Amino acid sequence: MVTREDLESYLLRMDLEHEEVDPGMFLVRGKNSGLPMVVHHAEALLLIRMKVMDMPAPEDAKPELYRTLLELNASDVVHGAYGIEEGELIISDTLELQTLDFHEMRASMESMELAAMSHMEKIRALAGGAPAGSVAKAEG
Repeated sequence: MVTREDLESYLLRMDLEHEEVDPGMFLVRGKNSGLPMVVHHAEALLLIRMKVMDMPAPEDAKPELYRTLLELNASDVVHGAYGIEEGELIISDTLELQTLDFHEMRASMESMELAAMSHMEKIRALAGGAPAGSVAKAEG
C-alpha cells in the first residue's frame, strides 16, 4: 500500500511543485500548465481534484455545456471525469492505494492536466465565461 511518504516521493520524482496543506493533502502545480491540483492521501484511496472553472448560475446554464462535458467524459478523458461540486466544474480521479504505483499516478495527473488544458477554451466558451485559464490559475 502506498503511504503518505511514498506519495510525497512520487511528487518529488515527477519534479512537481507541491506543498502539504494538511496532513496527507498536497497542493500540486501541473508541470506543463501550472494549474493547481489537490492530491489527497485518504485511508484507502488517492483523490486527485482540479478546479477547471466556476459554473454559470443555473438560470444561465446552457444544455450544450452539459452535453459537451458528458461527451468529453465518454470519449476524451482517459483518467478521471468532469463533475460539478459546490458550483465549480472540476475534473477528478480516484485511485486505490493498495495497487497504486508511480506510473499510474503520473498517468492520471498528466491526463487530467492535458484534458483541462485542451478542453478549457471550448468549455468556457460554452459557459459564456472568462477567458481560458483566468479562473483556474487565479484560484487554487
